[in-house]
Amino acid sequence: MDVFPDFDGLGGIGDLREVIGALLTFVLVIAVLMLIICAIVWAIATANGNHTAATKARVGAWTALGAAVLAGGGVAWLNWLIRLGQQL
Repeated sequence: MDVFPDFDGLGGIGDLREVIGALLTFVLVIAVLMLIICAIVWAIATANGNHTAATKARVGAWTALGAAVLAGGGVAWLNWLIRLGQQL
């Protein structure tokens, strides 16, 4: 028995795929820019002895890294789940 989701069962699914792809691209670009900015602020704040700003920048950098990993890994995880469902 071959079980596979019917992606063509909904009208306008092609438009939905384009929108989701654009949103994932937007999230990844913003997350990477946020990671770069937070890392720079973290380094400058630590060098100047401003521990409060360094702590906030460190939290921002880890949050941006987590968002980038979740957004980038979401597609791979979904594809893995679809392949797993075919084996059942």
